[in-house]
Amino acid sequence: QVQVVESGGGLVQPGGSLRLSCAASGTFFNIYDVNWYRQAPGKQRELVVILSSSGSIRYPDSVKGRFTGYRDNAKNTVYLQMNSLKPEDTAVYYCNLDGMGKSYWGQGTQVTVSS
Repeated sequence: QVQVVESGGGLVQPGGSLRLSCAASGTFFNIYDVNWYRQAPGKQRELVVILSSSGSIRYPDSVKGRFTGYRDNAKNTVYLQMNSLKPEDTAVYYCNLDGMGKSYWGQGTQVTVSS
């Protein structure tokens, strides 16, 4: 059974940093694209970063230059380093494994940016 678990969320002041982790088990991690999404209250889920199985990484303009995603296939873990956080980054952040016709989600971790 595939399990995806996010961690690292919390409360941070504007301009601060957080590092989220996404750990997967029960599957061959490196065959999947790993994506981070976020969803703020009353808003649609938004893609934050795509870390493809081939090694490419893509970001939307809203986080480009502030967020860095990277994967450690040996540890079956993906990280999302978030710097220069803004109040509008407040959301539940979800990790998604996508590939081979399947998609797995974690339960999400709350990030709150507030003074």
